[in-house]
Amino acid sequence: MHIAVVGAGLAGLTVARQLQAQGHHVTVYEKSRGVSGRMSTRQTELGGFDHGAQYFTAQSDRFKKEIADWKKFGWVVPWSTRLVTLENGVSTSAGRSSIRYVPVPGMSALGKQLAHGLDVRLEQQVLALIEHDKKWLLSVQSDTVAIPASAGPFDAVILAIPANQAEPLLSVAPLMAKQAVKARLSPCWTLMLGFQTSLDLPYDGAWVNQSRLGWIARDTAKPMHRAGERWVCHASPAWSVEHLEDDPERVRDKLAKAFHEATGSWVQPIHAVTHRWRFAQAVHPLNVDCLWNAKQGIGVCGDWFAAGQDGAGRVENAFLSALALAKTIGT
Repeated sequence: MHIAVVGAGLAGLTVARQLQAQGHHVTVYEKSRGVSGRMSTRQTELGGFDHGAQYFTAQSDRFKKEIADWKKFGWVVPWSTRLVTLENGVSTSAGRSSIRYVPVPGMSALGKQLAHGLDVRLEQQVLALIEHDKKWLLSVQSDTVAIPASAGPFDAVILAIPANQAEPLLSVAPLMAKQAVKARLSPCWTLMLGFQTSLDLPYDGAWVNQSRLGWIARDTAKPMHRAGERWVCHASPAWSVEHLEDDPERVRDKLAKAFHEATGSWVQPIHAVTHRWRFAQAVHPLNVDCLWNAKQGIGVCGDWFAAGQDGAGRVENAFLSALALAKTIGT
C-alpha cells in the first residue's frame, strides 16, 4: 500500500519505519521545519535547549529492548543526575526511580536518526483528508505555495499528531473523532534560560511545588551536551492553561521570577526565551493501543494512548502505540 503518515514525532517516525519494513510505500508529512515533535531541541548561540520532553524511561520489555538497540547504536545514553523536589525554596530528595535515558547530543537527535531512509516532507501541513475513488487525497499547505495543494492518492492515512490536531482531520471518520475529543491535551509554557556563569546549584533538575513552575532542569548536565549554564523550565499545567494566551514577554518575566524564587539564585540570565506547547500532555488518555479503521484506511497513534501503560504522555506510550498500529495494519 501507499500510506501517508501525518506527523514526524516519535510515533509518526516509528510507525513509518515499521510500515516501510513491511513493504509499504510510506510518505511522512510534517508541518514543522524539523522532525522529532515534542522531543525537540532548540538551537541557540549558547547551545541547544531540550525544551520539550526532558528524558524517557521504560516500563515494558518491548521498549527496554528497543532502548538497548538505540544504546548499541550510540543514539541514547543513561542520564544519571541529581534530582530533587523543591518547595518554597527548600529541596528534598526526589527518591529512587527508573533509569532515565536521553538522546545525544540532544532530544531531537533520536528523531533525526529514525528519519533516515524515510521520505519525510517538512514544512507541509495537512489541512484535510479528502476521499477520492476509495483512496485518500491530502490537502497540504506549504509556505512555498500560495494555495493548498493535493497529495496522493494514498491507500491509507495515519495520524500521529496530538488529539486536538487529529480531531478536525477525522471529520471523515466521526467515531474516531469522538475518541480523539476524549483525550484533549493540556498546554505547557516553557522558559529557556542561559547564564554567563554557573549558578552552583546542588542539583541538576527538580520538580517544583507551590509555584508557577512544575519542573526545571540544567540542560547542560545531560551527557554530551555543549558546556555552559542552560536551564529549561516548564510551567505547571494549571498555570499554563490559565495563561495560555498571555503575551510571551509577560510569561517570560513571570516564569523567570518563579525560577529565581524556587532556586534562590538571583543571577540574571543573558538569554531568556519562551515557547508555548499548546498540546503537551494528555488529560484523559485513551485506554487502548491505537485506532484503526480498516474499511476506511485511517489509523491514529500517539502518546495520548495508554498502550498498556499506566498513564500517557510519555515517549514509551508513543512508541508502543505506533508499534501496535503498524502490527494491526500488517495482519
